Amino acid sequence: MTPDVQTPFPDASTAALLERLGARSIVFVGLMGAGKTAIGRKVSQVLGLRFIDSDHEIESVSRMTIPELFERYGEAEFRALEQRVIGRVLESGPQVLSTGGGAFMNAQTRSAIAAQGVSVWLRADLDLLMERVSKKQNRPLLQNADPRAVLAKLMDERYPVYGLADLTVATRDDRKEAIASEVIEALCSHLGVPGRIHVSEGSEDHE
Repeated sequence: MTPDVQTPFPDASTAALLERLGARSIVFVGLMGAGKTAIGRKVSQVLGLRFIDSDHEIESVSRMTIPELFERYGEAEFRALEQRVIGRVLESGPQVLSTGGGAFMNAQTRSAIAAQGVSVWLRADLDLLMERVSKKQNRPLLQNADPRAVLAKLMDERYPVYGLADLTVATRDDRKEAIASEVIEALCSHLGVPGRIHVSEGSEDHE
């Protein structure tokens, strides 16, 4: 795991948020294309926490890409591996963790996140998701003649479960700093932290 620490001297509000967070991780959930990685990285930079992408961890452990894992072992085996990896990562908090779109659907993974994290659902509409995922060809669940219909079906199935997350933040076609600021504001409210934490624009973001 590669630490991504940007804030060695947190201000009072940041310090209070980190104190309330304790050893828990901030865990982003949501569909593919919602911006979990981009927003998660920005939040990690602001709070001075390391950032981890569960898909990258899975690829590192298995030495295979996500599409290769799906093709060789099927979705059920992939989900079992995903559950184990996320469970292990959660033991090393605090951190910001971005999870794959199907991870939160696993009841045991949800339980582990509830016990060791604060979950944040980045909720996006279908048009935004389609615009984003159509730019990438590494989405195993969308290898279909009608990916929009597949994505709409995934939304119907998954959004009620994503709604179990501790926090819901609507995402949209806006600067990642704006969405990250709303996430941090929601975290402060959830954890009872007064004041505001400034989210500045920076050139160190990674898509």
